[in-house]
Amino acid sequence: MSTQSPFSLVAGLVEQLGAGFQPPPWVIDEVQHRLVLFLNHVLMQEPEAQARLARLKGRCVRMQWRGFGLRFCATPAGLLEIEGGHAAPDLSLTVIEESPFALVQAALQGDKPAVRVEGDVQLAAEVNWLVDHVRWDVEEDLSRLVGDAPAHALGRAARGAAQALRQFVHTRPRPGADRAPA
Repeated sequence: MSTQSPFSLVAGLVEQLGAGFQPPPWVIDEVQHRLVLFLNHVLMQEPEAQARLARLKGRCVRMQWRGFGLRFCATPAGLLEIEGGHAAPDLSLTVIEESPFALVQAALQGDKPAVRVEGDVQLAAEVNWLVDHVRWDVEEDLSRLVGDAPAHALGRAARGAAQALRQFVHTRPRPGADRAPA
């Protein structure tokens, strides 16, 4: 007799509820602006990334997952800005995986999601370099708020919790893998 894990039950419920869910346009717009602000904050800590983006000024990328999309362009300052959607993007990246739980599980295991790439291959290589080499220094930002020692202690605790979560997720089967074949 096959038993179903509570995680697959929750994943199924979220998938059913989220299938027709579309947030209001103002929420999507606000989330996109906050995401670009965050990405620019991270990019400003990496001079090499800014230099690479500055060389790509005016080049636009469209990222898509399910019904959600984000279009942004590189600025002459080596940062990102939201593109209004009027021009055709130079590069289109579409995440193929539909399940948010599968995406989170893959990310926790250190895997990149499968992406369909359409457009400028050189621009795609630059985006891939940014994804591989730019990291957010959470401890540095946290140290500005609470000081160096507490930020380091919190960072160490968070890394330990993240490692434990990765180990737990690594032992869990991927969504849909626990179902018996028909």
